[in-house]
Amino acid sequence: MTDKVSEANRDSGVSTEKKLDDLYKLIDDMDVCLFTTRRPDDRLVTRPMQVQERTSGTDLWFVTDIEANKLEELASDPHVNLGFYHNKSREWVSVSGKAIITQDRDLVHAMYKPDWKIWFPDDGGKRNGGPDDPRLALVLVEALSVIYFKKTRPTPVILFEMAKSFVTGSAPKMGEERMIGAREIAKAQRAEQERPVR
Repeated sequence: MTDKVSEANRDSGVSTEKKLDDLYKLIDDMDVCLFTTRRPDDRLVTRPMQVQERTSGTDLWFVTDIEANKLEELASDPHVNLGFYHNKSREWVSVSGKAIITQDRDLVHAMYKPDWKIWFPDDGGKRNGGPDDPRLALVLVEALSVIYFKKTRPTPVILFEMAKSFVTGSAPKMGEERMIGAREIAKAQRAEQERPVR
């Protein structure tokens, strides 16, 4: 979106809780993202990855192979960007954050899903795609900022807005673009940590 279109769709009058609720719904509907890292030679690399779990406000967990190139990239520069897009609704999410790599076996066991075997084929012994597979590593992306676009109008209204924009040159109002900054993320993480365990 251009600056004028973004401005026409920006929604800054929403509570942090509402922003987070809408963000969670969007991410839950778009569980595969484009995960962007920076190589040691400063070139950007993007690959599809599936969110395994969402925690502490806006933090996201991924599973990867400890031998994957992305881990060398994250060791060189832990800053990442996660791009989510829903083709049908044209809704999107961009998460800027910092990645942390862990092979904590207790955490791997707690988060393990049987479908991981698809990505970790049986190579014999413990390298069998199970929870004790030494190739399994988790990547936590701690969000630093988030921006997203949520469709809030029916498709016929959006099409009318686009046609009107084409004729008048005005920016179309198609939905709501929202930002979640560092302060709001920290607030959400505190609220998550203070929530009673059931």
